[in-house]
Parts: sequence; C-alpha cells; structure tokens
Amino acid sequence: MKKEEVLALAQNEGKERDLPDREAQRSGAWAAYIVGVVLLIIVDTVNGIVLHYVNRGADFALFSMAFVVFLIKYIRLGKRHELITAIIWGALALSMLAVWIMQLAGVL
Repeated sequence: MKKEEVLALAQNEGKERDLPDREAQRSGAWAAYIVGVVLLIIVDTVNGIVLHYVNRGADFALFSMAFVVFLIKYIRLGKRHELITAIIWGALALSMLAVWIMQLAGVL
C-alpha cells in the first residue's frame, strides 16, 4: 500500500461515526433552545402577572441568540430566507435592547 493510500484511509476513518455525534449535538442544541424559549415565556408571563413588570434583558439575550443562529446559517448556506429570518430576529433583539435600556434608565 502506498503512502497516499494509507493517508487517505486514515483521513476517511471515523467520518461516519462523527456524523451521528454531530447530529445528536445539533438536536440537543435545538431542544435546549426550545426549552429556553418556553421557560422565558413562562417567566415573562409570571413576572407580568405577579410583579406587573417584565425585564426585557433576558428577551434581548434570547433574540440575539436566534439572530446569531440564523445569521450563521445564512453565511454557511447562502439561503435568502435565512437572511430574512436573521434580520427579523436582529430587529427584535435591537428592540428588546432599547426597551431594556429604557427600563434601566427608569423611562419605562
């Protein structure tokens, strides 16, 4: 066996095993994001009912996470709808940032 053949075999070895691991990681990250969204909705709702106040700082963080996810998907895949979704999440994140700053400043 030639040196190049051995190198090619070594590079291809284990690629099939990495795919299920990456898919499990991707699924786990998506599930964690969904759980985070649901918990944030519950926390915001309870705070609104009990305290009559909802801190938008956590909403800003969550929307920023979604913005980054879709921006990276757009950069890697180049699909227009990913860019549009990223822009929407980015606008929501910026609006939550503005509201949060106004809350901190005592305007709201």
